[in-house]
Amino acid sequence: MQRLKTRPQFQAALSGGTVSRTPHFALHRLNLLDSSDSVATGLARDPSLSLFHPPTVWLGALVPKRWARRAVTRNTIKRQIYTVSAQFEVQLPCAAHVVRLRSGFDRQQFISATSTLLKQAVRLELVQLFERATLKP
Repeated sequence: MQRLKTRPQFQAALSGGTVSRTPHFALHRLNLLDSSDSVATGLARDPSLSLFHPPTVWLGALVPKRWARRAVTRNTIKRQIYTVSAQFEVQLPCAAHVVRLRSGFDRQQFISATSTLLKQAVRLELVQLFERATLKP
């Protein structure tokens, strides 16, 4: 699995559309290959696809400061995203994926920035997110 690194890569993947949602996360996907296209024609057809070479599973994590104020919380959530996604790598299609945090976790319930309870809640939601995404083509 390759990781998204540049802003144009993230923007292209986000433009692909949402394929799965949970209360706190959204998964965006930009298909890199159509079933009728080969690798070469797919890259020539859409210039944004040239950002993703080689065409394989790409993943990025988008955790805005708006929803996770503390850096330690943002880093913990990103680690959970990459760990859970590795479990689903073989089931994911050849596409660029972005997991986006779309709402914050309640600080009354999760007092510590890196509590075990927060990690479990994040992991549970991410598993649901990826399970729903693997069911969709």
